[in-house]
Amino acid sequence: MKELLSKGYEFAGIEEKWLKRWNEAKCFQATMQEGRPSFSIVIPPPNVTGVLHVGHALNNTMQDVLVRYHRMCGDNTVWVPGTDHAGIATQNVVERQLAAEGKSRHDLGRDEFVRKVWEWRAEKGGAIIRQLKRLGASCDWDRERFTMDEGLSSAVREVFVRLYHEGLIYKGDYIVNWCPRCHTALADDEVEHEEKNGKLYHIRYPFADGSGSVVVATTRPETMLGDTAVAVHPEDGRYAHLAGVGIRLPLSERIIPIVFDHHVQKDFGTGALKVTPAHDRDDYEIGRRHDLEILKVMDSTGHMNEQAGIYGGLDRFACRRKIVEDLQAQGFLDRVEEYEHAVGQCYRCKTVVEATTSLQWFVSVKPLAARAVQAVRDGRINIYPKTWYNTFYNWMDNIRDWCISRQIWWGHRVPAWNCAACGEMIVATVDPSHCPKCGSAELIQETDVLDTWFSSALWPFSTLGWPEQTRELAMFYPTSVLITSFDILFFWVARMMMMGLHFMDEVPFRDVYLHALVRDKYGKKMSKSTGNVIDPLEVIDKYGTDALRFTLIAFAAQGREIKLDEERIDGYRFFINKIWNAARFVLMHVAEMEPPHARDMGSPQNLPLIHQWILSRLAATTSEVRAALDGYRFNDAAQCLYQFIWYEFCDWYVEWIKPDLFSKDLAIRDQARTVLLLVLETILKLIHPIIPFVTEEIWSVLPGKRELLMTSAYPEADASLRNSAVEGQVELLMGVITGIRNIRAEADVHPSTPIEAFILCPVPERVAFLESFAPTITDMTRLSSLVVTGQGEKPTDAATYLYKDMEIYVPLKGLVDVEKELAKLARERQKVEAKLAQVSAKLASEKFLGNAPAEVVMKEQEKKTEMEATMAKLAEAEQRLRDLG
Repeated sequence: MKELLSKGYEFAGIEEKWLKRWNEAKCFQATMQEGRPSFSIVIPPPNVTGVLHVGHALNNTMQDVLVRYHRMCGDNTVWVPGTDHAGIATQNVVERQLAAEGKSRHDLGRDEFVRKVWEWRAEKGGAIIRQLKRLGASCDWDRERFTMDEGLSSAVREVFVRLYHEGLIYKGDYIVNWCPRCHTALADDEVEHEEKNGKLYHIRYPFADGSGSVVVATTRPETMLGDTAVAVHPEDGRYAHLAGVGIRLPLSERIIPIVFDHHVQKDFGTGALKVTPAHDRDDYEIGRRHDLEILKVMDSTGHMNEQAGIYGGLDRFACRRKIVEDLQAQGFLDRVEEYEHAVGQCYRCKTVVEATTSLQWFVSVKPLAARAVQAVRDGRINIYPKTWYNTFYNWMDNIRDWCISRQIWWGHRVPAWNCAACGEMIVATVDPSHCPKCGSAELIQETDVLDTWFSSALWPFSTLGWPEQTRELAMFYPTSVLITSFDILFFWVARMMMMGLHFMDEVPFRDVYLHALVRDKYGKKMSKSTGNVIDPLEVIDKYGTDALRFTLIAFAAQGREIKLDEERIDGYRFFINKIWNAARFVLMHVAEMEPPHARDMGSPQNLPLIHQWILSRLAATTSEVRAALDGYRFNDAAQCLYQFIWYEFCDWYVEWIKPDLFSKDLAIRDQARTVLLLVLETILKLIHPIIPFVTEEIWSVLPGKRELLMTSAYPEADASLRNSAVEGQVELLMGVITGIRNIRAEADVHPSTPIEAFILCPVPERVAFLESFAPTITDMTRLSSLVVTGQGEKPTDAATYLYKDMEIYVPLKGLVDVEKELAKLARERQKVEAKLAQVSAKLASEKFLGNAPAEVVMKEQEKKTEMEATMAKLAEAEQRLRDLG
């Protein structure tokens, strides 16, 4: 008979085959049938510049598991894919290409540059979509969206215009985060703060009347050129006499005032604070309260401007060095300290960000945030894991207005025009032809574009057709769940809540699942510079997609960082192969059968014990897996299936029923084949959402005419199959069999060597039960004889194993050379002791603990724990051998 499954699982060809078949059969398309529950997800749109990294692989595997699960449950299901135009990142990519040609975007002009970016997107922008497809992501690819496609652009304009006319979007001067490299403003959450070693400069500011001085501290002495005051606390008695007395700004002839403000911490340092309203957010607020001059001394490129006097034209860091030299030379530098502090960097190019005042567009978010907070407090939106609730509330309670304008060319251009004739501002969804106030046609559109996150905030409803009232919007909004990384909770998740509630009057999703970051095996952040990046595409080439998917899901515990080790991926590849080989074994016996549903296996209660047991465990597993997936406990679902398939099905059930499969009694053989095939079919359905490729391949060769596995019904837990009494009885048999096997293994008795076993059991009913299964125990442990009794003399020269209240004895006289085995164990113990001493000495060394990287220390601690466990096992084995003597 021709082999239905090859000897080994050759994943590459199989994965390609099923991706093609699923797409040809349109399995991923949304279903919209009246009367069915709906399940919908919108993909967190990856940047169009991106390539698949391990974080994407985790995020999209989790989404795909849920989508495949709900699709098999019969829900109306849609998973909307798409990419984000990624304004700053994409513009940077194209600008670098131009720079390589010796050009800048200004050489091309705005329209030509934007056309160039669209060209780049058409040529290169689809890479990550192709990679997601390879991961097995079952998105409805016909619905793929782009944040700058025609429909989403229409939604963006509609939202901007409505918010503007509602007074929730305004234009004004404000302190913003500015990236000198990208030449654009950044929202607060686009600034990444990193602890860096710097210096704290203590500068002496003399009183204008010459009566003394005050020392202020700063990490950015170049900004002192823009100081317009020194602030002290109004209750700080040290400075009360200075009211009306000015300060002479060092390196300048300017006299600046002392202001009294409650923001100043009088117990911090000297209690005096230099105030630079144009270049510090807190100082800006102090300046507004005291009507101070806002003096910008730095331009948009990070160079000092004409207001910086003799320092004009210097780069900001060069200016810092020159300022410090001059302060030292003129006696104003009191002291310099080493200082570790958080430095803000652009999230895209990692350039140090400057705070500066600028005319920008803002969203007034307080009213929008209040509704989002209330929706979470009311339970209309649930956050998983629950540890994120307090962080969410704290951030939302302290939220600032959102700067939404960016000084770049790639993105949604602000739909606002200024009339050159009368100065009227026109904000409209359609490009105006003339000024509604004076009729002039001289209209100049705003040059800024909108923050990328502005269009992303509309994603849950704009991708479903809004502002049109589509059937998709009615059926799939609110979406069911958002799965995303915790680090964009405020970038994106909170803003979707605000926009969804404001424009749809409904939450954008019912649940939010925030997954952790994927780190290396030592818990260290992956980065190219440290060389610890695990490339998911390389892993897929090496181990197969299913192995990667199962590993990620098995590690995806709520609230716990994922420490990914390639060895674990390799380990789960063996699990995939275990399923493959189990299926090959099953097919040897069932290839010519009809599917189980077409056969009558009789009442489950009348089946032999082992069949009742596997069906009971299958029902329990089905129930546990469904509950785990419904509760986003991905790792629990994976581990439950792993335990059932590897241990209960493969190691126990399949081995147990082998005699039945070869029985000459056709009824016994058919009964075993029927249950075996039924269990395998259910296993494939249960685990398909996690490992779709291998399961679909196995399913396709099972007997009978079959639909695709991914469109079949997900198993329901049949409570009538549960039988705790049966499970307890089989557990008892498994414990006895394991005990006898352990004695044989530890005594190093060859599997083919016959041994005897004697079981002393104090419970008569249990004695009778074990005796009734003596042939099974004998067969599975290769015994020459088995005695089960409630009383009797214990055998001499026997190894002992205790299980529950039973004593299991295996006489080993003549089978084991006790002295030889003890000598072997002693040699092994000496080796382990020597290694353990080395590791213990290393871990006791303060020098090692102080200098070695954390991951190296952790590895040594793991070694020590493993060796201590080995020593304990060796001691137990020695004691058992001595007992034989």
